[in-house]
Amino acid sequence: MIYLGGWEEIGFGLFRALQLIFSGDPEVLQITLISLRVSGTATLLGAAIGIPVGASIALRRFPARTLLISVINTLMGLPPVVVGLFLYLMLSNFGPMGFLRLLYTPEAMVLAQLVLVAPITAGVTLSAVSNVDARLKEMAVSLGADPLQEVRIILREARLGLLTAVIVGFGSAISEVGAIMMVGGNLLGYTRALTTAIVLLTNQGAFTEAIALGIILLGLAFAINILLTYLQLRTKAGLFAAETERHHPAT
Repeated sequence: MIYLGGWEEIGFGLFRALQLIFSGDPEVLQITLISLRVSGTATLLGAAIGIPVGASIALRRFPARTLLISVINTLMGLPPVVVGLFLYLMLSNFGPMGFLRLLYTPEAMVLAQLVLVAPITAGVTLSAVSNVDARLKEMAVSLGADPLQEVRIILREARLGLLTAVIVGFGSAISEVGAIMMVGGNLLGYTRALTTAIVLLTNQGAFTEAIALGIILLGLAFAINILLTYLQLRTKAGLFAAETERHHPAT
């Protein structure tokens, strides 16, 4: 008998994943939809908060700017379990936000992922906007652009980096497990996501099913990132075409 280590489990997991996908297993579908809903909402909210914050810091000069950048860089590496613990204490019955009754709900999971995603999108946006050629701002001002138009021009130039911020934020959200398990409770049919289900199945020794859900999670993350990367490449192609047109105008 040939000993294959853990490879047979991976093979069975891949086969089981295909079975679950093509059979339309209702429990797996429900868990997948919860993951998408929670992570998608957290990513959109994180982008809505992080992109304006990152852009504002990059475009302005004020006394506490360096300190604020340091804070954002620190928050980008927040340990998820620390975020989960903090939110658990805040949302529990004896916490200051306990009256909201959000603990062990999808909304609490969104909040946990939002705390992790917003600093990441802010930090990536800050870097992208800061790297825009300073001459572009000078050119906009010399052409009579008002402050709002100036900001729009710079953000348009940095839009490739803004899409990167969304991609990185979604990747962080969809793969998160510690914080959402602590505030969501991993309740079947309500707060159980793909990552928390994988942890539960692994603890139960159901490695084949855990690997199957892991493959589904990877496939889901890959599909979403392919879409976002396609938009990113389209943006990059548009920037290249605009640059070519500027240097070689049609006669």
